[in-house]
Amino acid sequence: MNDLSTDLRSTICTALVEHGHLATPVDALTDDSDLYEAGLTSHASVNLMLAIEDAFEIEFPEALLQRRTFSSIACLVEAVSSLTDAG
Repeated sequence: MNDLSTDLRSTICTALVEHGHLATPVDALTDDSDLYEAGLTSHASVNLMLAIEDAFEIEFPEALLQRRTFSSIACLVEAVSSLTDAG
């Protein structure tokens, strides 16, 4: 993972800690861990989305507003990368 991806991941993990309300600690998750299995609810995913949008000054398009986008840290990094200058 390059430095930019590491920064994206770090910011996303911070948002998960603050807004994900996961039953599993974020630092115990791998990039491919299922966030819904870790306790992410649909309500928390909306709060997570809003936090990520604020952190990166982006807006998730309707095409990315699906369960898969929020299913793992890796999927979130990929989505954010595609919406920023990094993508």
